[in-house]
Amino acid sequence: MAGQLIVFEGLDQSGKQTQAELLRDWLKREGHKTRLVSFPDYGTSIGEEIARALQGEREYGADVMQLLYVANRCERKPDLQRWLDGGLILVCDRYTASTVAYGEAEGLDPGWLTEIQRSLPPPSVTILLDISPETAVRRKAVARDRYERDLDLQTRVRQSYKRQASAGGWPVIDGERSREVIAADVIRAVTPRLDLT
Repeated sequence: MAGQLIVFEGLDQSGKQTQAELLRDWLKREGHKTRLVSFPDYGTSIGEEIARALQGEREYGADVMQLLYVANRCERKPDLQRWLDGGLILVCDRYTASTVAYGEAEGLDPGWLTEIQRSLPPPSVTILLDISPETAVRRKAVARDRYERDLDLQTRVRQSYKRQASAGGWPVIDGERSREVIAADVIRAVTPRLDLT
């Protein structure tokens, strides 16, 4: 069986990592081979450079930042493809839609942002965990990176995510509720979209 790529997208603090871990655990209990993946992957050379930029140690334009994010995913492309070819269900915290959302929010062309990622394995399903920028700030009051501190930017990012979700027919799940309620909605959203037999 070919692998599947399930992606969680949303603002920072929307619960992507939590829900990705809960879905991975559920899939394992159901007897599926699964693996958790997260981007940016700070364990690579490009990932380290992204971390420096997010902490303000480097200053890059919006286009260069998004190219770094794409390059970071391309670094892991051979692994992603191998895992998918091996039949794994990959559960991913952020993927290609993040580049479109954050880049578009900073005035970059969403068509270009999509095109430069065309060689990456496409998601089987993308789930948007939707929260307000105000909720994101409330959930993480300290140690916010450059993107997390900009409320206007977060508002534009959310608008881009909602546009992408509408165009792509993604499940949009209210991320303002308890993690258990959200997790149940995630399972209901994912099951009919994937061949989990």
